[in-house]
Amino acid sequence: MGFWRVLLAVFLPPFAVFDKGCGSILIVFLLTLAGWVPGVIGALVILNNPKYNR
Repeated sequence: MGFWRVLLAVFLPPFAVFDKGCGSILIVFLLTLAGWVPGVIGALVILNNPKYNR
C-alpha cells in the first residue's frame, strides 16, 4: 500500500478502493455516507487485506 493510496483513502475513501471490485466500493461508499471516519477505516482495512492485493 503506497503513500498516495493511503492519502486517497483518507480524503476520498471510495476512490481508494476503486480497483478492488464493486462490492468494496459499495461497502466503503455506504460507510462514508454513515460518517467519514467509518469510511476511512473501511477503506484502510480493505487496502491492508492481503486477499485483495494483486
